[in-house]
Amino acid sequence: MGIRVFIADDHPMTRAGLVATLEREPDFEIVGEASDGIEAWRVIREVTPDVALVDIRMPGEDGVGLVRRVKDSGLAVSSLMLTSYDAQQYVTASLRAGAKGYILKTASPEELARAIRTVAKGGIYLDAEVSRVVGGQEIVPESLSNREREVLILTSKGLSSKETAARLFISERTVQTHLASVYDKLGARNKTEALLLALKYGVMTLEELLE
Repeated sequence: MGIRVFIADDHPMTRAGLVATLEREPDFEIVGEASDGIEAWRVIREVTPDVALVDIRMPGEDGVGLVRRVKDSGLAVSSLMLTSYDAQQYVTASLRAGAKGYILKTASPEELARAIRTVAKGGIYLDAEVSRVVGGQEIVPESLSNREREVLILTSKGLSSKETAARLFISERTVQTHLASVYDKLGARNKTEALLLALKYGVMTLEELLE
């Protein structure tokens, strides 16, 4: 079965372009569209897509609010922000609301497809242009060990604890222990916040995540 994609954007031409672009991918299926946040929430509940492409600025309810609704609902939907805005407050607010990725509308069709596939399998995807927003050279209170960094990178790419354990030749329990340590050291509540803070503090680079 292919990846079921929903598109929320208030510009008809943008939606039409996205549909035309994504329909070229054999493993994508467009299951719905919406022009505002309220309509988007209604359709998402009806069709339950695998991935929801969400613009930040929309009438009715903005993209951040919509993503938060999706997360709080418990629906098995991965939200991917697709927007023109790269300011830090938008990136941070989106990821904390529950978005699994943030990509700019200037991205190539190939990168957009890669982002959709990444978040569909549980990974996190950040546009390369966003690296200057979340990147930094601050020093965290306690640095991550090499193994903790490896676990965070692999799980952020969408690998399960079992897959990560197999890749690193350790047990699933050890993977969970390392993740708990990462959250504690970075002051994060979940994998998305841990990734954002790791990038911000310079503990890991965007290139490591995308390679």
